[in-house]
Amino acid sequence: MWIKRTNAIGLRSSAGRYGGTYAHKDIAFEFATWISPEFKLYLIKEFQRLKLEEDEKLLLGWDAKRMLTKINYKIHTDSIKVNIALPQKLSSKEATILYANEADVLNMALFGKTAKDWRDKNKGKEGNIRDYCDVTQLVVLANLESINAELIRQELSQTERLVKLNEIAILQMKSLIDNPSIKKLE
Repeated sequence: MWIKRTNAIGLRSSAGRYGGTYAHKDIAFEFATWISPEFKLYLIKEFQRLKLEEDEKLLLGWDAKRMLTKINYKIHTDSIKVNIALPQKLSSKEATILYANEADVLNMALFGKTAKDWRDKNKGKEGNIRDYCDVTQLVVLANLESINAELIRQELSQTERLVKLNEIAILQMKSLIDNPSIKKLE
């Protein structure tokens, strides 16, 4: 009777063998939670568990991409060491400054700011600019580290490398920004 009076589309009722009342799952869940407080509590707890599991998977995917950039950073720093630091016979302090400057070449190419600029604008945040990247940025950053290592090997100046890396970063971000495979990781 209720179906006929209200033109309900979420319910179906049939008589006879295999008959019964069938409801859309949203209506069925609401009805079941109204009838059974235990079921309602179970549903809430299960939803919370699934959301937590989903968040952990997303974090794990982001961590894997962040780890990729850290691994590629070794390729980057080795190229700096072999092609810039060793020939100049830099002290430990000078080498540290050189590595930071080269990391900022990548930061400038991708983010348009240095690590110091980011820290100044984000006081109170833990970590660095790379810890707050999305997956697309991390993929591009990993690529830029390898490309910059090769450009260093080719003895391009820092300014030339920055221009090339920025062009590449823009192209790769445009290419990857709507990539469904990356969207799944975000």
